[in-house]
Amino acid sequence: MFLVLGIIAVVATVSNLYLYKTGKDYKLAMAMGLSFTALTLAAENSMISNWVKAEDWAALLDVVPTMTIVLWALTIISLLLNIIPILLEKYKIKLK
Repeated sequence: MFLVLGIIAVVATVSNLYLYKTGKDYKLAMAMGLSFTALTLAAENSMISNWVKAEDWAALLDVVPTMTIVLWALTIISLLLNIIPILLEKYKIKLK
């Protein structure tokens, strides 16, 4: 489930940047990108919770250390990409 939500978050973020570049209202796409990023993290946390309940320590040891780094990086990238249009609009910078 987290994979589907993550793909939707990426599509919404790309849509956000495209709508800003074309001069259209981008705020709904920005909200969707940020919301689906949060839902992706919640789904990943739910999956890890299920592994803990099942006491699947091998899965936790294999996946969690790597996924923690990846999820932090992708979340930061998503946040930055989604707020770029607001920052550009605030400082009156146009994308070419």
